[in-house]
Amino acid sequence: MVQFCRISILFLALALPSCKGGYSFTGGNVGDAKTMQVDFFDNNAQIVNPEASQWVTEAIKDIFVQQTPLELVQGPADMYISGEINEYSLRPQAARGPSEVAQMLFTISVQVEFINELAPENNFNARFSRSRPYDADLNFSDIENELAAEIIKELREDVLNRAIANW
Repeated sequence: MVQFCRISILFLALALPSCKGGYSFTGGNVGDAKTMQVDFFDNNAQIVNPEASQWVTEAIKDIFVQQTPLELVQGPADMYISGEINEYSLRPQAARGPSEVAQMLFTISVQVEFINELAPENNFNARFSRSRPYDADLNFSDIENELAAEIIKELREDVLNRAIANW
């Protein structure tokens, strides 16, 4: 059994480096693309959190670096992502009585343009939106960063899936 494990590990060690192709850990396909540029996401929402642009931009960069073989570059690239935050909002979601709010809804939406220079049929310009409800009795500033992080994590996954998994 030990011998079988050693042979299996040796085989994997030799076979994996020789694998070619642009498949990612997500099951998506980057094709022959090697490089990607992600532009800064401006916050053009009515409510502007000064940190949100940086959070969104870095989250999108991170997921592409972590889950694809693409190298991030500034300048000419095989793939480009640009966009903006166009919604960062709070809305009442549930009432407790005729004039009291029980639950609020926090929403972040981004408009994303994706350009694939090697496969233009995969280009898109789309809006991605995610929300989180929270108890209206809570102070939003106390939970904002945590909720924003959860939402941005989902948004970045949506962008990645649309860009390389064609979802």
